Amino acid sequence: MTIVTENKDRPFVVMIGAANMDICGVPSATLIHKGSNPGTVSLSPGGVARNIAENLARLGIDSRLIAAIGTDYFGKTLLRQGQHAGIDMSHIIELEDQQTSSYLSVLDDGGDLLVAINDMTIADQLTCEHIKKHHQILIEASVIIVDTNISEEIFAYLADRYADQPIMVDTVSATKAVRIKPYLSSVHTLTANRMEAQALCGINISLTEMAKWFHQQGVKRVFITLGPEGVFYSDENENGTLTVPKQANAILNANGAGDAFMAGITYAWLQNWGLIKSTKFAMSAAHVTLAHIATINPEMSLKTVNKTLETDYVN
Repeated sequence: MTIVTENKDRPFVVMIGAANMDICGVPSATLIHKGSNPGTVSLSPGGVARNIAENLARLGIDSRLIAAIGTDYFGKTLLRQGQHAGIDMSHIIELEDQQTSSYLSVLDDGGDLLVAINDMTIADQLTCEHIKKHHQILIEASVIIVDTNISEEIFAYLADRYADQPIMVDTVSATKAVRIKPYLSSVHTLTANRMEAQALCGINISLTEMAKWFHQQGVKRVFITLGPEGVFYSDENENGTLTVPKQANAILNANGAGDAFMAGITYAWLQNWGLIKSTKFAMSAAHVTLAHIATINPEMSLKTVNKTLETDYVN
């Protein structure tokens, strides 16, 4: 196996979207509904765009985040932690008298999400006027990544102004995914789970048919995550599904896996790798994340992803 070495050219990636505080509850045993459960409660920085930025920074990529936070305790904590993790936080929008986003999740005893509540009201305060102030880094970015927590107005602006650059989109949720439907022709790479992909297509069809539909809309690359079943990948030349052997890392928290996957896909794109190699690397990054209770595994690095790459993937 070829071990990945760090890219020294220092391209940079701009993330636009959510930055929030994750509050995660995990029961010690089978969860009892409508009752108090013994377990653990953890607090960690989150938000899809912010998570992707941190994962990329830990992989050695210059990562610059555009997101709205409040000047409250959560906001100050996110700012401090992001800087410590290596994210360029100088483009963050700090809003007075606004509450920083938060995401409250309860996992089952297997580490999978059972229920969650997100308070993303501050995301509505991120406007096109804010985005326009960061035109210089956007026009120079090697990749622009957006999550669907931002408004349709911002999507429309980005699709119009930066269509010649690779724009990658994380769909976040089935409800929010539909915001990008009118602008799919400007999306270079799309990552979604099966439910989010179906919400965009509007019909329940096979993975191959969904990929074909996305390509017809103009999306160049599609990655549909399938949980324990693996990942379906497709571009205009090839498609298939990669699955992971059962001996892969135990799941402690599935919340940040999709964000790590997008970071892996982005890293691979910057290395000019092919579709299958890119998918394997991204899946390895996701599995590094799955092995830690926090949304971001503090051990995320090229070294740990390379070690996970030694797992035998099955086509």
